[in-house]
Amino acid sequence: MALFGREAELRVLAELVGHPGEHRGVLVQGEAGIGKSALVRESVGAAQASGLRVLTTTGAEAEQNLAYAGLHQLLYPVRAGVEVLPDPQRDALRGALGLAEGAEPSAYLVGLATLTLLAEEAAVQPLLVVAEDVHWLDRASADVFGFVARRIEVEPIVMIATLREGEQSSMRDAGLSPMPVGRLSDEVAAELLDSVAPGLRAEVRAQVLQEAAGNPLALTELPAAVGDPGGLDLMLPLSDRLERTFTARMAALPAPARTALLVAALNQSDSAAETLAATGLVLGSAAEPEILTPAVEARLVELGVGTVTFRHPLMRSAIPAAATFAERRRAHLALAETLREQADRRAWHRAAATAGADEGVAAELERAADRALHRGGAAAAAAALEQAARLSEDQDRLALRLLRAAELAVESGRRDTAERLVREAQAHDLSPRRRAAASWLLSGFEDGMREDVSRVAELAELAGSVAGDGHVEPAMRILWGAAMRCFWSEPGPEIRRALLGVADRLPVRDDDPRMVAVAAYVAPFDRGAHVIDGLRRLAGVAGADPETDRFLGSAALQVGAFDLAARFSAAAAPGLRARGRLGLLARALAVQAWSLARVGDLVRAVPVAAEAVQLAQETGQPFMHGLAMAVQGEIAALKGEHEEARRLADEAERAGLAAGARPVLATVQLARGLASLSEGRYEDAFADLVRMLDPADAASQLALRAYCVAELTEAAVRAGRADDLRGILHELEALAAATPSPALHAGLRYASAVLAPREEADKLFRAALGADLTGWPAERGRVHLAFGEWLRRQRRVVESRAHLRTARDTFDALGWVAWAERARRELRSAGESSPNRGPDALEKLTPHELSIAQLAAEGLTNREIGQRLYLSHRTVGTHLHRIFPKLGVSSRADLGRILQNLEETPYR
Repeated sequence: MALFGREAELRVLAELVGHPGEHRGVLVQGEAGIGKSALVRESVGAAQASGLRVLTTTGAEAEQNLAYAGLHQLLYPVRAGVEVLPDPQRDALRGALGLAEGAEPSAYLVGLATLTLLAEEAAVQPLLVVAEDVHWLDRASADVFGFVARRIEVEPIVMIATLREGEQSSMRDAGLSPMPVGRLSDEVAAELLDSVAPGLRAEVRAQVLQEAAGNPLALTELPAAVGDPGGLDLMLPLSDRLERTFTARMAALPAPARTALLVAALNQSDSAAETLAATGLVLGSAAEPEILTPAVEARLVELGVGTVTFRHPLMRSAIPAAATFAERRRAHLALAETLREQADRRAWHRAAATAGADEGVAAELERAADRALHRGGAAAAAAALEQAARLSEDQDRLALRLLRAAELAVESGRRDTAERLVREAQAHDLSPRRRAAASWLLSGFEDGMREDVSRVAELAELAGSVAGDGHVEPAMRILWGAAMRCFWSEPGPEIRRALLGVADRLPVRDDDPRMVAVAAYVAPFDRGAHVIDGLRRLAGVAGADPETDRFLGSAALQVGAFDLAARFSAAAAPGLRARGRLGLLARALAVQAWSLARVGDLVRAVPVAAEAVQLAQETGQPFMHGLAMAVQGEIAALKGEHEEARRLADEAERAGLAAGARPVLATVQLARGLASLSEGRYEDAFADLVRMLDPADAASQLALRAYCVAELTEAAVRAGRADDLRGILHELEALAAATPSPALHAGLRYASAVLAPREEADKLFRAALGADLTGWPAERGRVHLAFGEWLRRQRRVVESRAHLRTARDTFDALGWVAWAERARRELRSAGESSPNRGPDALEKLTPHELSIAQLAAEGLTNREIGQRLYLSHRTVGTHLHRIFPKLGVSSRADLGRILQNLEETPYR
């Protein structure tokens, strides 16, 4: 049947499937019955006519708790391609689909495997991927589809997804273009109605048009009901009226057909064989396909080759709602018996047939949860455990199952569900250990940023109590959660001391990486020497364990050891990538980018920061996303991209302001201060930067406030605020007495030299240059520039040139535009010409391209680069074809040479 009033939508979809590879796809959104599936059918036909292969999956309400059910449906036709995937991807995808036993697969590795598989298939024949009713997809499948959609770049793949209005799905954030589908105009609605029910009396026709209100499904299904005086309840919503229409149609069927329809509606698949087998068990005799003929004639279902499908999801949901519990129970038990070889589906049907507590069924569901978790389906496992809790006979088991479900809800990012489950568990008589677990469980969300700061003291007390009961590992986890809050917020010195007291009493070795990190977060200055000593001792084993390296990278950032922070974070990244731990990878990359930017290595910082921004957003970490974006603002300021720096700083500030995320707001002020310095607005720069040192300001973070001393000194001296600066430096010198923090001491050496009287300055500048600044090229360049400027003012012009030349070359190599230009101006004043720096070839690359180029220069293949960056290898190849001409090279070997030359900087 032709579609009425959808010409604009059909044109968009025809353009989409006619040019695969040019657009990612669309998310078709609209109310039930609006015609989303009809648009999909038209698109599928157009795609097949254009030579595209079509892969489809449809979310079903009954399958929401079966991990990767939707993905299995989509990939079944191309399952042979799984065996030729790279080993980690093959194993992850086979594990997710239940095709093999193995370690719990990472959801992101499953996503990468799916992307690779689809890209390989699309290379043979372009693909249209259709995901209907994504609001009913199991969470694991929806997340994979979203992951794939965000990474479709050049592959000839088009995705069309449909979402019911008012429903939620992770596909909303998948980067698909939204296509809202509204109701038909009065004129078009009348045209449609006349085509499906041409002989209606005028009053009936008017009533249908009024009640359908432009909804196509209503226009085709309501005419029969309007003629029945009891057929419509005008007080009900349209969807409820439609459901009543469908149940009334069902009521007129023979009893065997009604039984078969109920079984089909409750089944978790469209298998006709399963439906007929279970129907036979209910009826007590074999059921043949003809039993469904009346339902087909009533336009409720359609029979295909081995399938029975409902003509609309509303029909499927209406039928069980109209049945009694006894009828549903018999159907569920029959399906459970039919599916006795499929343990997970059997467990859910048995649970649906159980009215009261039943430990046997609860245990079945718990085993189903374990299997779902083993396949990486945390959301499905949580749902099974929650249902198992409802059926538990023992109160302790009930509470344990609720808490396990809550923990998995935290892992899945579902805060509302986790909070509800924790509250339900706390309503029962919990043991002290269970109470402790319930108390700290929600700490995983946003590092506690949405909680009152007094919560840190409660966690400190809780950690001590749990440790006192002999539970060291739970106490350590609670302590770490509390320490993290000391980074994002400011609990005050008393609470910090309480946390240290708990840490000191724990029977955990001081050199345990977690204890090193806790000390760094809680007391970055008081325990700075201990932390830095531990970091240096542990640096030799970097790369052994990625999670340990991530802890140590974070610890190094807190104590101003930015060179070590960059090293540990870089060591953590490959392992986190390989395991698909993209949430932790985003954190490691954010720390690495912050540290690289601070030491001045913008070439490496640019792609790292860009990836941190992308992954933090994708993994639902708003404050880490804001922090990485603020680092991007800092980089832009150093490169002289002032408008971009301000835009990024403003956006990052919006992410951090609502919850007062101090590290985000501090880095925003740093980016703004650097932009002001770069533009020569020194008073503004001082005002921006001094906020970082005011404990009463939300932009002040205990550790980070001490690591912008050099920039603050530049701004103060040039703004004529040296006297104001001296009071600040006095406080920082007291902190420096307690810690060997490299960043703090480098900043104070610079400030001492710049502010020193004439007779002391020479010695202090030389002392600053004589310090160990290996791996800190920006700090060394800054001292050379300031020393050269001072020497020229002292009329030691010839001597000044060497320092200014070194500063110019350093800042040119680093890409610090404003500082390089300052060195040029000073050199010209010192009588030496200094040509302007030409554009760097690397500046022609986007951060994404730069990351790919760097990996290619290291000798990685396209497939290996794709695995690192979670892209298809074909996308990598396309990017390299764009990169080569930008850099004027024709081979990977040339690429390696040019990158090595461009990345070499003095004193690195």
